[in-house]
Amino acid sequence: MSAESSVSPDAVARVRADVARLHADLVRYGLVVWTAGNISGRVPGTDLFVIKPSGVDYDDLKPGNMILCDLDGKVVPGSEGAELSPSSDTAAHAYVYRHMPEVGGVVHTHSAYATAWAARGEPVPCVLTAIADEFGGEIPVGPFALIGGDDIGRGIVETLTGHRSRAVLMRSHGVFAIGRGPRDAVKSAVMCEDAARTVHLARALGTPGEISPENVDRLHWRYTHEYGQR
Repeated sequence: MSAESSVSPDAVARVRADVARLHADLVRYGLVVWTAGNISGRVPGTDLFVIKPSGVDYDDLKPGNMILCDLDGKVVPGSEGAELSPSSDTAAHAYVYRHMPEVGGVVHTHSAYATAWAARGEPVPCVLTAIADEFGGEIPVGPFALIGGDDIGRGIVETLTGHRSRAVLMRSHGVFAIGRGPRDAVKSAVMCEDAARTVHLARALGTPGEISPENVDRLHWRYTHEYGQR
């Protein structure tokens, strides 16, 4: 019997569909090129998550080739798509899920402006109300780590633990963003790239001033407690 059968098939199917569909948003917002980048989503109430297969064209992604993994990053035997190799960042995603139980979605991109900041090893400063709203301060830089193991995941968790930002610029690599679910994580990645681009343009005109910590706190609280429909 497949390990997938021990949880609700409907729950797994919903996450497969969401993760497959949301990859189109990475293309739509210009956050990825070729087959780079990936999204994963935790199956609620389980120790499982769904992630993109490695090296598959975005046009060919569909629910049936999303890969079901346990929180050690191992493919669940007998599950749909198990014959494919999961993303090379699977171990990093798994580490985040193991150590940040509040996270329900992880996104990785090499979006141009944010990755340029990562290449410099420089955080995106909090000089815009939109950055204060979404990230509660600067967008931090995480350590350099090699791809394939869980070193990237360790760097993500160490950098974001105790930080209000839901995105990290992994040095010389790219963006990792987290969220309550995969869609929320995609939003974080989109907003990270928008912030990185806008601050880059502002710096071309001069030196933008940072928002005071007190006002950052006020802006972030309003955005997280009052903004939108409740």
